[in-house]
Formats: sequence, C-alpha cells, structure tokens
Amino acid sequence: MAQRPKRAGRVERIARRMAKPVFDPCPPGQLGGAYKPLTKAELDRIFDTALLLLDNLGLGAVPDRLRADLLAAGARDNGAGRILLPPPLVQDAIDQAAKTFVLHGRDPARSIEVGGNRVHFGTGGAAVQTLDLDTRTYRPATLKDLHDFTRLQDTLANVSWYTRCCVATDVPDIFDLDVNTVYALLRNTTKPVATSFTLAAHVAPIVEMLDIAAGGAGQFAKRPFLKAHISPIISPLAFGEDAVDVVYACIRHNIPISCITAAQAGATAPATLAGFLAQSLAETLASLVMVHAIQPGFPMIFSNWPLVVDLRTGAFAGGSGETALLNAASAQLSNWLGLPSGVACSMTDAKAIDAQYGMEKGLTSLAAALAGGNLIYESSGMTASLLGASFEAFVLDDEMHSHTYRILRGIEASEDNLGYQAIMDAVLGDGHFLGGAHTHAAMERDYFYPLLADRQEPRSWAESGAQDAWDRAHAQVRAVLRDNQPEYLTNEQDDAIKARFNILYSPS
Repeated sequence: MAQRPKRAGRVERIARRMAKPVFDPCPPGQLGGAYKPLTKAELDRIFDTALLLLDNLGLGAVPDRLRADLLAAGARDNGAGRILLPPPLVQDAIDQAAKTFVLHGRDPARSIEVGGNRVHFGTGGAAVQTLDLDTRTYRPATLKDLHDFTRLQDTLANVSWYTRCCVATDVPDIFDLDVNTVYALLRNTTKPVATSFTLAAHVAPIVEMLDIAAGGAGQFAKRPFLKAHISPIISPLAFGEDAVDVVYACIRHNIPISCITAAQAGATAPATLAGFLAQSLAETLASLVMVHAIQPGFPMIFSNWPLVVDLRTGAFAGGSGETALLNAASAQLSNWLGLPSGVACSMTDAKAIDAQYGMEKGLTSLAAALAGGNLIYESSGMTASLLGASFEAFVLDDEMHSHTYRILRGIEASEDNLGYQAIMDAVLGDGHFLGGAHTHAAMERDYFYPLLADRQEPRSWAESGAQDAWDRAHAQVRAVLRDNQPEYLTNEQDDAIKARFNILYSPS
C-alpha cells in the first residue's frame, strides 16, 4: 500500500515529460561547423580551381540580357560563345553578397535569420508521388496532398521553413499549378515559405496574391515571406534561359532567391569528389555573379547541392555516404566564403519507413548539420530518392532533428553542470543521484524525450501492441490532420484570391 502514492507520482511525472516541455533542450538554430571534412589547403585548392574554371572556361548559353549585364560588371566575352568571369569580378560578388538576412514568416515569431553557423532544417523537393496513408503504397501526388502536407508541417517545430514538398500532378496547367501551390502555402502555414516559378511571367500575378495575404498592394515586397527556388545553371557550366528570366523577375519583385546548383557526380560533373566540388562551386559562384550583376547584395542562398548517382546503374544515391560527405564539404566551403549556405540532405533512397530509411536520413542530415549548413533542404518528409513524400516521414524526421539539434548544442561545462557538490552529496549520502535536485534540474534542461521512439523493455512493448515507428508516426499524423485545420487567410483575403485566381482546392 505504501508504494501506491510513489507510483502515481511517477506516472504524473512521465505524463508531464511526454507533454510539450516548458524548456526546449534542443531548439532550431543551433551552431554547426565543428565537422570540417576539408583542410585549409584543400579549401584553397578547390576554390582556386573554381576560379580557373570561371576565368578560362566560363559559362555557355548566356541569355542576351544577362550577357550585357555581366559584361557591364566586368565579365569578358571569349568570342566563342562563352562569357568568362575573372577572379576580381567573382571576389567582388562574394564581398558584396548578403552575408546574413531574415527569412520572414507571416507570423514574425516564426522568422529565421540565415547565415553564420546557424543550422535550420526545412523542406524542398518536387516529389511526384505520395506514400499513401491508407495503402502504404505510392500513388501520384495531388493538390489535396500538398494542402495536407503543409498543415501537417505547420505543427512541427523543427521545420524552420516550408518549401512545397510535392507537385500536384492533378493540376495540368502550369500557371494554375504555380498559383495553387502558393495558395496552399498561404492557406495552411505562417512560416517562411518557398516555391518555384515555372515561367517568369507567373511571378507578377502571384505577387498580387502575396500582396493580398500581406495586407495590400506593395506590402509583400516590404517584408517578403516567400523565397524562390531557382536553378539558373545547367551543369556543366551553362545557363538556363527560362530560369534566368525567373531570377530577373524575382529580383524585380524583391523575392529572396535560393540559386540551386544540383550537379550529379559522374554524370554532369566529375566523379572524383574534389573535382565535383570544384565544378559545383564554380557553378554556384556563377549564380552569385549573375545576381551581383543584376543587383549587388540581393539576398541569395548559396545553394550548392552535390548529388550522387550510383555509377553502376545511374540510380540516384541520395542516402549515400558520399552524399553526406559532399554536402558537408559544400556547407564548409560556403561558410568559409562567408555566404549563406544551402545544402540538401536526408534524401533517403528507401521507399518504406524502414531501417534503410532511418540509417540514410540520420547519417546524411547529421553530417550536414555538424558542418554548419545554414539551410538543410530536403530534410523532412522525402523518400524514394526524392520521388516520394511521406506524411509519416515528416513527423519522424522532426523528432530526428531534435536529436541533431541536441548534438549541436553540445555540453555546457559550467560550474553547476560539472556537479562537484552533487557528486560529494551523493557519495556521502544516499549513494545515488536519483531524485536529487541536481538531477531534476538536468532532466528538462539537458535531455530531449522523444514521443515516437520506443524505449520500453520488450515485454511491455509487446503488451502495448508491438508497434513499430511507422505505426506510431501514422497515428500522430492522423491526429494532426484531424485536429489541425488552420485558416491563415481571412475570409476577405480568401475571397479576393478566389475572385482573381483559379483556385482548384480549398479545405472545408
């Protein structure tokens, strides 16, 4: 009988720990950069090779408008259809680049600062398939999926910004696709968001929609809460005209941009890791010079995303050790140059929520974070080599990111934390640390308690249903999609958007 009050107290304490903690021991924005896969000499060699490539080989397929702007900024025409970027021009672009800037959320409390060694996980991708909640098989991604993914991630603290993770394959018209993608973001989240524009002509009308959400004409540009993902370079070392046009349109409307280089080792870039890094760095620097030539210092994420293929088959290898190493090295290079870095990790090749999934996501995302990647794209929800997106993966990845942030936070060796007096008291007193004030203080401050990972002993696990991680994540997703029905647009804003645009899906 004497044990019952103690048991009840323990149950209550566990319940409190299972609830959202008062003190978050591992918030987003922790400092990375301790992992440095490249030595100083290797950084210098890679950078020097990138400068040689830009100076002697330059870029091909340069659109006329950009060609004129680059030449005016100090580039050279080699007379054979390529524009050369001399080292002084490249260095000017680096020196004048925005080193830090804010990615605004419509809710100011959700804004984040990009740059330095701060690490944030977010999303990316253009998955064309969704891992269905009911069948656990893949099917074409839909506009409804995009709305559901957006309102799910809105509840996840470790998704610092949200880029649409899937393409609504049931929307065939490319303008309607771009419009309805942005509408899904506005309707379901107030975090910083990002999207892609298929054509430059789509930017201006979509800014009208953003202005409606921001409170009136011209308001979005004063505090832009959406950034654009653009890939203006076609590897190896050529510009893509449509994407360059989108860059001009975004700069004109004050939309921050993430210029993404996504070369593939052994296919569109050298198979050697050092050679790959030299070419991909040159290409991302070319994007920076492009932005510099248009408007010096315009906010740009230096998004050098090394991608790897299995050279035996040509299959994408997003969960490989090479992907982890290359993206960590890319983050190190970008941070060494003082540029806001974007890399892509947690791109598992696994189709199911299984051991391969966990292993690949864990090693690639942790490596990028330890190296100090400012924005780690593709890090939430993506499966099947970026072809798929999973609801369950979103919540599992969010928990994984908490562990990663806890690792980045490190160990605070303060006088109190070293625990000299607590050790003295335990050894000379009860002989243990259970229940002591020093332990109680550390429980909430120093430890993260997962909600999805199972820590029961085997018999209790079996008696409680023997659920695996997929089962537990599935239950959490169902609860969120049932209970979280955000309406971040007022009725007046929603009506104004629907009167102007062809909105094809709107949650009831």
